[in-house]
Amino acid sequence: MTFDQRAVMFVATGGFVGYFPVAPGTMGSLVGLLFCLVLGSLPRVWALAGLIPLVLAAVWTAGVAAKLVGRKDPGCIVIDEIAGMAVALAAVDLSAVTMAAGFLLFRIFDVVKPFPVGWLDRRLSGGWGIVLDDVAAGLMANLALRLVLLLGRG
Repeated sequence: MTFDQRAVMFVATGGFVGYFPVAPGTMGSLVGLLFCLVLGSLPRVWALAGLIPLVLAAVWTAGVAAKLVGRKDPGCIVIDEIAGMAVALAAVDLSAVTMAAGFLLFRIFDVVKPFPVGWLDRRLSGGWGIVLDDVAAGLMANLALRLVLLLGRG
């Protein structure tokens, strides 16, 4: 494997966290929480703007890594969970409670795959198929978290 290929695998596996033998997607989501802390430290407009290159880089990286591994959506690729977590907590005031709730909601939507998450997972291929279902799960988690926070104020 060339240096460039190893670099792609390093990013796609979330710093090799994707090779964790149990629940690599959950481990990748935890790495995503760390990324959310970085985004959360930026002004909100920059944090939101940062989601676009993150998702596009995740799509490219996941697609290349899947080809290197020789499987459609290998479990070791967790850059999709990292991007999904970033969407799940986008423009949310971060606290231990919101991060835990966002993490839990994202994992539920990512595992259960309600529409449109499962539909995207089945219909798309390559990097787009690996990443966009997690982005959709992240968006659903973000909206659910906002609803919970809104109802909690009342």
